[in-house]
Amino acid sequence: MNRIWIVGRSGQIGGALVRLLGEQALAPSLQQLDLSLPDRISESLDRLEADNGVPAAIINAAAYTQVDRAETNEATADTINALAPGAIATWCRRHEVPFVHYSTDYVYSGQGSAPWREDDPTGPLSAYGRSKLKGDRLVESSGARYLILRTSWVYDAEGRNFVNTMLSLGRSRDTLRVVADQVGTPSYAPHLARLTREILHKAMRMEPFPAGVYHLAPEGETSWHLFAEEIFSIARRRGLELNVRRVDPIPTAEYPTPARRPLNSRLDKTRLRTTFDVKLPTWQDGLNECMEQIGIRSEGARPLT
Repeated sequence: MNRIWIVGRSGQIGGALVRLLGEQALAPSLQQLDLSLPDRISESLDRLEADNGVPAAIINAAAYTQVDRAETNEATADTINALAPGAIATWCRRHEVPFVHYSTDYVYSGQGSAPWREDDPTGPLSAYGRSKLKGDRLVESSGARYLILRTSWVYDAEGRNFVNTMLSLGRSRDTLRVVADQVGTPSYAPHLARLTREILHKAMRMEPFPAGVYHLAPEGETSWHLFAEEIFSIARRRGLELNVRRVDPIPTAEYPTPARRPLNSRLDKTRLRTTFDVKLPTWQDGLNECMEQIGIRSEGARPLT
């Protein structure tokens, strides 16, 4: 069985892919594939191939996602987010292996209110966004059969993310202040994993291979403020005891961060739906499923880890 190699197994999407694919997945460890050493990636992939055979595809779900730290560590962000995926894509071209790479809404400027199309001009506001855009361009120029899937606001039931942060703060604080002028689509990692599997399987049967950039996110849009309100609404319906009584909307200007965030992270998914005939869940579907996985029940909730 030709397995699908998952790079970034410790991340939210990578972990979801490994769980979804089960025995079909091969997830290299850091010792087997160190993205901080892009010059050695080809050699590392050769060793993996010698031990496991040619993969059916490689999915790169790894990234340097510390957006604020990237402002002072841009070289590191460039290595992980640009040079490493470029090296993997080059290896995939030589071995005729399809390559899937995740990108981000941060490659756009965040201006306006219209959903971004894949062919719109880019204009990242941060070092993180610049590094991801460099990675996109290296993958595009590699000659590989590639799919670049740009997504937004990724979260899961585990780990450090907006949902778990809100639930933790909601237990300890009476009032929260959450940014209300950044609009986008929360994307539940297991939904992204399921859609990726479907898209990849369809792409591998298409002639020619539909290489390109695609926007992958659920249907609908919201702000961080309204997302937080919905998290607490579901939590209360499920019987979770919360201390928070008020969530105040604030502008981005009142919550300064080292890296600028795009105000408009809406993504147009027309190209994805048209090319692969996929049905996208709503962001509310993802949040409800996530809250179920977290373990919130009418009688209470287990502690978050």
